Amino acid sequence: MSSAVVVDGPGKHRLVSHEPRRPEAGEALVRVHATGICGSDREVYQGNRPEGYVRYPVTPGHEWSGTVEAVGAGVPASLVGRKVVGEGFRNCQVCDRCHAGETTLCTEGYEETGFTQPGAMAATLTLPARLLHMLPDDADLTAAALLEPAACIAAAALKAHVLPGEKAAVVGTGTLGMFAVQFLKAGSPAELLVVGTRRDREELAAQFGATGFRTSEQALPDDFDVVIETAGSASAARTAASLLRRGGRLVLTGIPAPGAAGLDPTDLVVRQLDVRSVFGAPPDAWSHTVRVFGAGLLDPLPLVTHELALADFSEAIELVGSGDPKVGKVLLRP
Repeated sequence: MSSAVVVDGPGKHRLVSHEPRRPEAGEALVRVHATGICGSDREVYQGNRPEGYVRYPVTPGHEWSGTVEAVGAGVPASLVGRKVVGEGFRNCQVCDRCHAGETTLCTEGYEETGFTQPGAMAATLTLPARLLHMLPDDADLTAAALLEPAACIAAAALKAHVLPGEKAAVVGTGTLGMFAVQFLKAGSPAELLVVGTRRDREELAAQFGATGFRTSEQALPDDFDVVIETAGSASAARTAASLLRRGGRLVLTGIPAPGAAGLDPTDLVVRQLDVRSVFGAPPDAWSHTVRVFGAGLLDPLPLVTHELALADFSEAIELVGSGDPKVGKVLLRP
């Protein structure tokens, strides 16, 4: 019997039988291979996701990979059988920001797979075919289930625009931080520093291309050209800004708790720092991610530490929030 996870409200979930929804015009039906869990899924379960960014009851799952099983009218039949990943933001495609390619800034309001629309913690997922990105035929679908967070970091890397020979740094050592190391490494920086709160990811960071590692308690340099912040802690943005030279470029991707102390505007102006931010991934970042993954320059598999069944949703959520350094990326398999 096919199953799906449904979160009815904060702290309330159930496993239900799942019936695939036939794709309508412009849609595709995907057989889900694996679904990743991140902190935002934990927010959905705990009930502390910001108002307007979840709609109960909901089947979570915005990080996923799978294979197209059927398509609706107007969708090329050649998609059937293809391995795919998909964008989460259900943008309108009509507003000014969508036409500019900034689909995560759609002015028609927020809609996203796994938060306000049914997600991939189910046997199948039916969604607009325009959101799909095709993978190489030999792609590892378990690794590909991590391409959604990778795409968010690809958006940051594109905004950071690291040039060969520049000095780059990453603040944060979670999944996003390790992806940031890989994307920045591909730009051939002269130096690539990772800053974290503990040393358990030092070896993995070096494996992905980092040339140095420091904890936030150590003395930190202040001469980097580019820094990508991925930690989302109250102090991470300030730590990231402190690493930059005058005129350096900072990209923020982490989302701290409300009320976190921000960057000093005087410091930003006097040092003329270029600060940008990322929330989600627009199509160009997704395309870039799939190309980099297909070229073998992105290796998500070492980040996966646990693969569980949908019935183990509660255990998976607890693992994600445990703080255990042995817990990396947790996947659910339908």
